[in-house]
Amino acid sequence: MKKLLRDLLRSSWFQRAVGSLAAAFLRMVWRTSRFSFDPPDVYDIVEPQMPAIFAFWHGQHFMTAFVKTKESQRVKVLISRHRDGEYNAIAAERLGIGTIRGSGDHGSAFHRKGGVGAFKEMVRALEQGYNVALTADVPKRSRIAGLGIIMLARESGRPIMPFAMVTSRYWRLKNWDRTTINLPFSRGALVGGEIIMVPPNADAEKMEELRARLEATLNEATVRAYAQVGRPDGVPDG
Repeated sequence: MKKLLRDLLRSSWFQRAVGSLAAAFLRMVWRTSRFSFDPPDVYDIVEPQMPAIFAFWHGQHFMTAFVKTKESQRVKVLISRHRDGEYNAIAAERLGIGTIRGSGDHGSAFHRKGGVGAFKEMVRALEQGYNVALTADVPKRSRIAGLGIIMLARESGRPIMPFAMVTSRYWRLKNWDRTTINLPFSRGALVGGEIIMVPPNADAEKMEELRARLEATLNEATVRAYAQVGRPDGVPDG
């Protein structure tokens, strides 16, 4: 029985079906919810600085595909090669977002999980005018920003745009990153944080300073976003 279930979860037709259903569900959430933007002119601020690196926390990723509002805004998102990543990748592609497969982990598993190739592909995508979206934290260290995204900004010379995107109605899973499944007919908020630039000559001390600043900015944006939808209790536990 376990083998049958494992084979089902790994089958391409099942993954495509689940990914397509997820994309359709997220479209419904977007279309039936009313989103506010903070600051109100966030797109006027961000668009002149594209291509950019869009950063958000693990577990708060489902609505991020809708940050893209124009066909001219080309976006690729980093998604892991894990089986669960297949569902996310298919859903993202159905929503018009390109994918880069690999790990954001710049620790001991960086080479094994395809991190080097993914890093190079993200740099190339930014050079080609794509925005790149990825989580700032790495498994399994929820809401602790890793150095990978700081390294990407230093290598590419592109700004990091931190943001939180939440809804007032949701289910929260009891997994390591407290994944939030957004629900239809919600109040929603997209809150942008402080834009972070990483100098090309940034040393280890400077990169750690900017890593900590990114972490604080994302936490602040998350608190503000949940407050704006009337759910200050929605901020995930540490």
